[in-house]
Amino acid sequence: MNTEVSLRTRRRLAILLFGIAGLILAFWLAWYGHRSLVAADHTEAYVAFENAFPVADGWLALLLILSGLGLLRRWPSTTTWLFLAAGAGVYLFCMDVLYDLEQGIWTKGANGLTELAINILTISLSILVGGFAWRNREALASNSDSTR
Repeated sequence: MNTEVSLRTRRRLAILLFGIAGLILAFWLAWYGHRSLVAADHTEAYVAFENAFPVADGWLALLLILSGLGLLRRWPSTTTWLFLAAGAGVYLFCMDVLYDLEQGIWTKGANGLTELAINILTISLSILVGGFAWRNREALASNSDSTR
């Protein structure tokens, strides 16, 4: 188990987390501003399904921001924020993938492939964040990084 998390690692992960939060915001701006950029389907059911996600995605974005701030500011609660973000990402992945599989969303052109990419990124980044938090939980909780 790591006893330290370098400043460089903290910064890189924080930038990644802030970037993902920004992508979530960009998706919703596109959804409400120019839906054809991101919508894989235009059925009433699909639109209703997607419209159910802004609050959950907002929660995930907030957790990502808190995780990034915690990494940069060396909050002892950083591990908690990282685990919450990872869990929220896995949950959203599961909800999204089940619908996408049931409705054949991934086969609906370029935006369907974009949806597949979002799903792959969501689970990959959730596993990465959760794994990082687990491997570094003691160092993050104790704030023992000596590279201040």
